[in-house]
Amino acid sequence: MNMHLDHAKRILATNDRGGYTVPADRLYPFQWNWDSAFVAMGFALYDTDRAYRELERLVEGQWADGMIPHIVFHQPSDTYFPGPDVWRTSHSIPTSGITQPPVFAIALRKLHETTNDRARTQPLYEAALKWHRWWYAARDPEGTGLVALLHPWESGSDNSPAWDIALARVPTTSDTLVIRKDTGHVNASMRPRDDDYKRFIHLVDVYAARGWKPAEQWQKAPFKVAEIQTTAILLKAGEDLEHIAGMLGRSEDADEIAAFNEKTRKAILAQWRPDLSRFVSRDLVSGLDIEAPTQAGFIPLLSLDLNEAVVDSMVAEMQAWSKGLKVGFPTTKPGIESWEPKRYWRGPAWAIINWLLIDGLRRNGRFDEAEALRQSTTTAIEARGFAEYFDPLTGEGCGGGGFSWTAAAYMALVI
Repeated sequence: MNMHLDHAKRILATNDRGGYTVPADRLYPFQWNWDSAFVAMGFALYDTDRAYRELERLVEGQWADGMIPHIVFHQPSDTYFPGPDVWRTSHSIPTSGITQPPVFAIALRKLHETTNDRARTQPLYEAALKWHRWWYAARDPEGTGLVALLHPWESGSDNSPAWDIALARVPTTSDTLVIRKDTGHVNASMRPRDDDYKRFIHLVDVYAARGWKPAEQWQKAPFKVAEIQTTAILLKAGEDLEHIAGMLGRSEDADEIAAFNEKTRKAILAQWRPDLSRFVSRDLVSGLDIEAPTQAGFIPLLSLDLNEAVVDSMVAEMQAWSKGLKVGFPTTKPGIESWEPKRYWRGPAWAIINWLLIDGLRRNGRFDEAEALRQSTTTAIEARGFAEYFDPLTGEGCGGGGFSWTAAAYMALVI
């Protein structure tokens, strides 16, 4: 029996707060959007009822316009900032006012294919479809096929060097007093810097002042990035949503989703940069490519069937980044100025990013490389525990401990 598998299940049980799972005790004491979708895929391997509950609790936070927020504040906690009083949203359950990568439909398809439980899948499918439409209406109002983020936190890769140039334009002033709680739980050298945190809160204030109305936010956003990782996840979610629509006999929905998917597929392909051997995001404020080398440039493997030359080029680049590392895959290219192997999203390896990349490599026929990354990930977890992320140079577990999505990723990669 794999004792690490038992430990992974215990972490999810420990972090259960009544049908939803917190990412980690104290550091993240609420329900986070994409964390919960990954966790649901972990539960789906051994407790499908609990997997459905995870997604059902998340959609309790869905807004009338279709957005599923990045945090649902089911119960109060004073161990995290910013809390509901800073977000000032008007949903019936307190939530944040921004979203996160739409892994939800990916999890729902896995769950439905395991159970074929139409009665429980149907309302979750409706929620996923509503959210999918929200993405295209609110975050791609010009119909480009790429969806934009209005806050770095929406990417899930909160502190990535990909945001440095765009975020530098955002003032460090805010109406809200910034009282950081994260650095009380985790060494400050692993967390975002104070100035960046002030910018994060400035953006929250700007959008809260606009009543969180998508059209007004779009107009006033000082930070607006058509983001390749989120768009690639949206396309994979779109493929899975189209598949569920077919299984539920919803042919009109399936046609609508297929049209979204086709537009986005073309838009992502246009972001391929052969000289960089990866895909790039676009800063919509400056109109320029975002060339910062991060993991996001490889995530389109997840949702595209690429030609062999492109895949060869991407894989060669991934291998160059991984050379000499104890754990793959680094979230920033090693050796460049902005690479910090222990700091949140500026270099560490994350089990969930590896999970997406492994699925993408398999999709594109690169099974050996997928297997090498799978082994690197599971070995790191077995050696250093279920950390939030890992230092790729030393293999050290960093950030929060007893981390839910790391536990879910481990299950998915060994079962």
